[in-house]
Amino acid sequence: MLCAVYRSPKKEQTYLFVKQRDDFSDVPAPLMSTFGTPQLVTLVNLATKDKLAQADIEKVKTNLSEQGYYLQLPPPKEDLLAEHKAMQKQQQEQN
Repeated sequence: MLCAVYRSPKKEQTYLFVKQRDDFSDVPAPLMSTFGTPQLVTLVNLATKDKLAQADIEKVKTNLSEQGYYLQLPPPKEDLLAEHKAMQKQQQEQN
């Protein structure tokens, strides 16, 4: 399964996978508006891949087959201060 991967010029670390290069007919108009003008990153043959860097390859394949596109959003940002406070609270409760 060959697909094209595009990056968003508006949203950092946001990628759109489509079944055919430059064919965005399956992508909803509001999503395209938010995404911005897609910038081609690469063409990927998913049949030869076991995994992708930041996306579940099976989910990508399923979404491409069922809805014609897959949207990869950036990973959630770490809130180290909140984690630290939670650990401190847990330690206080244990004592």
